[in-house]
Amino acid sequence: MQAISKSKGSDSGLAPLLLTVVELIRQLMEAQVIRRMDAGTLNDSELDRAAESLQKLEQQVVQLCEIFDIDPADLNINLGEMGNLLPQSGGYYPGETSSQPSILELLDRLLNTGVVVEGDLDLGLAQLSLVHAKLRLVLTSKPL
Repeated sequence: MQAISKSKGSDSGLAPLLLTVVELIRQLMEAQVIRRMDAGTLNDSELDRAAESLQKLEQQVVQLCEIFDIDPADLNINLGEMGNLLPQSGGYYPGETSSQPSILELLDRLLNTGVVVEGDLDLGLAQLSLVHAKLRLVLTSKPL
């Protein structure tokens, strides 16, 4: 097994982007666990397992930030007019609204209510259609 050498933040390539995506997904899953806890749909064993898994994942993200010399606060990207990717620390509780929601908050609300996206996709070049796709995506945190 190779040891991971410590990189400097600007030289870490895709690491900051990948860690940002992992942190977004981690916080999104945490929000869904909180929603289910508040709704009483998780038993104690499920809640303990979820909390332990989320804590371990958070520790791994922090550890990887240390390895790649990335400040964990830098994982929260400002997307200009769209706002921040992640809420400020302690600034969001699932089910509550805020005046300037982050992208994570909007995704959490979409998962909670559900959304269906349909469409057709045609890819081609030189006026030739080469790939055709008919898409239907159902995105929800509720069982289908």
